Amino acid sequence: MSHNQEVEAVTNAFSVIEGHGVDEKALLTILGKWDPLEREAFRKKTPKFFSEDHERHFQRWDDHHVRLLKHEFVRYKNAIVLWAMHPWERDARLVKDALKKGVNAYGVLVEIACTRSSEELLGARKAYHSLFDHSIEEDVASHVHGTDRKLLVALLSAYRYEGPKVKDDSAKSEAKTLSHAIKNAQNKPIVEDDEVIRIFATRSKPHLHAIYQHYKEISGKNLEEDLDDLRLKEAVQCLCTPQKHFSKVLDAALKIDVDKNTKKALTRIIVTRADIDIKKIKAEYQNLYGVSLHQKVEEIAKGNYKDFLLTLIARGA
Repeated sequence: MSHNQEVEAVTNAFSVIEGHGVDEKALLTILGKWDPLEREAFRKKTPKFFSEDHERHFQRWDDHHVRLLKHEFVRYKNAIVLWAMHPWERDARLVKDALKKGVNAYGVLVEIACTRSSEELLGARKAYHSLFDHSIEEDVASHVHGTDRKLLVALLSAYRYEGPKVKDDSAKSEAKTLSHAIKNAQNKPIVEDDEVIRIFATRSKPHLHAIYQHYKEISGKNLEEDLDDLRLKEAVQCLCTPQKHFSKVLDAALKIDVDKNTKKALTRIIVTRADIDIKKIKAEYQNLYGVSLHQKVEEIAKGNYKDFLLTLIARGA
């Protein structure tokens, strides 16, 4: 490989905006063997990474790029640590992190509350007690303000019936209740309607699937299409069409030049679903976007991070 080719390879390895993770192999095999003059030549040829201090005669890293690089180097470590955790601890820590980040991360709370089984969610609540000496419900109630609070506390407090039995007449009646609440949303915000919250926070997932179908028969639309409230929309997607939800979040995370919190969803979903329903998620992703999840990760991610994600994705082969 010529020096110019080596420079190009290392430049690509450092181009964090263009991918997820870092190409550690290129840095080890090329950058590690360069002598001081070769490293100086690299710095001079890459002004997007380094700026010349003409007064003091040296090239200095761009501070913003260094911060971005740190996020990318740690991405692989975070994935490994999350994968090694007990699932209860993992979810408890994800909840805590979402609460710290604020309203833009509350979708993670909905995702955990609505895509876990009753025992998994109870386990996360137990782990939260152990880790933080508070309950999830207590911290959500004290950190979340406005109309989201009641819904999020109710969803995270749920212990749903896990059996297959559904009372179809009740499901049909509750579909009508939701339809009425949506039509009346101008007079009373739907997220403040106690009956709506009761339905989403207490009914079993098979029952909610039946409501979902009856609502479509009544209105001609999918339930989430008629909901204006973001948290309720997320709850419906997670409860009724979870693989579609995961696929959409993964697609957003796999886009170029997205913010760091959006990127984090790639690790979160693949790590938390690898043992659960990654095979179904792969099928739904292929159906929605016409490309395999494996191919998309192969295209976008880099280095050890990419290899680890692909290993987890393959578990659902």
